[in-house]
Amino acid sequence: MSNKVTFIGLGVMGFPMAGFISKAGHDVTVYNRTSAKANKWVETYKGKIASTPAEAVKDADFIFACVGNDNDLKEVTIGPNGAFQNVKKGSVFVDNTTASAKTARELFNIATEKKFGFLDTPVSGGQAGAENGALTVMVGGEKVDFDKSKPIINCYSKKIKLLGQSGSGQLAKMVNQICIAGLVQSLSEGLRFGQNAGLNVEDVIEVISKGAAQSWQMENRYKTMLNDKFDYGFAVDWMRKDLDIAMKEAQSNGSKLPITEIIDKYYKQIQNDGGNRFDTSSLIKLLPKR
Repeated sequence: MSNKVTFIGLGVMGFPMAGFISKAGHDVTVYNRTSAKANKWVETYKGKIASTPAEAVKDADFIFACVGNDNDLKEVTIGPNGAFQNVKKGSVFVDNTTASAKTARELFNIATEKKFGFLDTPVSGGQAGAENGALTVMVGGEKVDFDKSKPIINCYSKKIKLLGQSGSGQLAKMVNQICIAGLVQSLSEGLRFGQNAGLNVEDVIEVISKGAAQSWQMENRYKTMLNDKFDYGFAVDWMRKDLDIAMKEAQSNGSKLPITEIIDKYYKQIQNDGGNRFDTSSLIKLLPKR
């Protein structure tokens, strides 16, 4: 069944995600703040361009957004010419942005008043996951909206789960980023230790990657880390944004994140050294090599 779908935000994630929805046969209209990306998208996939979020969502059954942060999300939803001005009753707004749980709840409440659904649905899997249609999607919101939207979200995902009420998806993404930060630092230390100890690190990884130390980061990033190549995914700037969201949430719910706070400072050092666009595995650059 074909649906009228709007996709707002055609960055490294949104561009292929919207593409998978189009390739599944849905009638897709896109909006991007930079029109050149929207033009490139319609040259690559089947769909139409709108000049504002409000125009883009007219008559849409489902609206997807994948933008940078809370401020960007509010701009395209409740700002001037924002999508919420024109979302029709009974439709569902599916927000793939990694933002705060507070903003998710605020937008959910506004959507409820306007009689359409709102799901916070941040994703994990990075650029490669988006390009391969293999993202993991963490969802907060009402089950009825989740059930309606799931077939379309499945166009670009390999795993999707409703985790609770509004804000739960964003909270789960914070857990994800907290875990990744600690894991990348540990992997960096292990790899550098192995090098400095004179081991053949390739052989070591072959062995330990089949045991309890195994992780996606180990399997997919250890070679690039050893080769000082850091252009393979999620940028340090975005990771710091996400960790800041998590640390602020921790302050409000009484959690302690001592390791996360330390690693956030390490990422700040990477930024200070000009590595803003390096991927998150660049933590290894801070560890001396003999």
